[in-house]
Amino acid sequence: MDQPTPSERSYHDPVMVDEVVSWLEPASEGWIVDCTYGGGGHSHALLRRFPLARIVGVDRDPDALGQAEDHSRLTLVQANFRAIADVIDDARFPDLVDGILLDLGVSSHQLDESSRGFSYRTSGPLDMRMGPDAARSAAELVNSASVDELSGILWRYGEERFSRRIARAIVEQRPFSTTGELAECVAGAVPAAARRAKHPARRTFQALRIAVNDELGGLSEVLEASIDLLKPRGRIVVISYHSLEDRIVKRLFADRSTTCTCPPELPVCACGADPDVVVLTRKAQKPTAAEIARNPRARSAVLRVAERASP
Repeated sequence: MDQPTPSERSYHDPVMVDEVVSWLEPASEGWIVDCTYGGGGHSHALLRRFPLARIVGVDRDPDALGQAEDHSRLTLVQANFRAIADVIDDARFPDLVDGILLDLGVSSHQLDESSRGFSYRTSGPLDMRMGPDAARSAAELVNSASVDELSGILWRYGEERFSRRIARAIVEQRPFSTTGELAECVAGAVPAAARRAKHPARRTFQALRIAVNDELGGLSEVLEASIDLLKPRGRIVVISYHSLEDRIVKRLFADRSTTCTCPPELPVCACGADPDVVVLTRKAQKPTAAEIARNPRARSAVLRVAERASP
């Protein structure tokens, strides 16, 4: 077991650390890019387990990198992970790498720090930007978007069945400047029966966060670029936390694992095209019951792995 240290957990409690280390074992003597450095839990577990590995830690959030611990084999870069190709183009790093890690979603620090504006449970500025590169804050979005735009965001990114009602309430009651004001508005727009299970603002806040940070667009870009940056037999490990993310990962891995261009009516492949990757997790891996008991935020995590095909 290679669990994070208390200092690493204080910023963000990383999920499925042992599974990540195990899947990246073939990269133990090479270069690994941690595209979502966060509190450094995964990166430092890899450094402890692999004494010859070198890690490039990437994060768009300057707060995350400001908390980082120095290590001779760790290089930190502030950037949006969708720019991974530009990061690796730096002369300090090789053209191709041995392993890539993506731990998606929001960090524990971002959720728990009310000033970041991610939480519907504690009031703070309505921000939700993961980094300074985000085009607009959540406040700018909810205070300017039309009912149709807001409703579409809530339905598409939050799968919120009351999206239209919530969007109308937001437009009627704005402007908003705090998460508390917005959470109260959402709760008032949702029927009483729907408030009894989970917090009524949960899906709305998720959807707004995804929209503010363009998380799904960034995910598609970084996945495509990452596969092209892997050496033959190099591996990419992705941990996602909701179905929209996992659907993108699963579909892209499937698409890149077959490059056949033959018409579907042909009984066998005749084009001779070779796949870009081999999918190593036909079924997504999930955290153990013991990990979920220790860290409830891990309960929705799913892990998928692909390996760059040999030429």
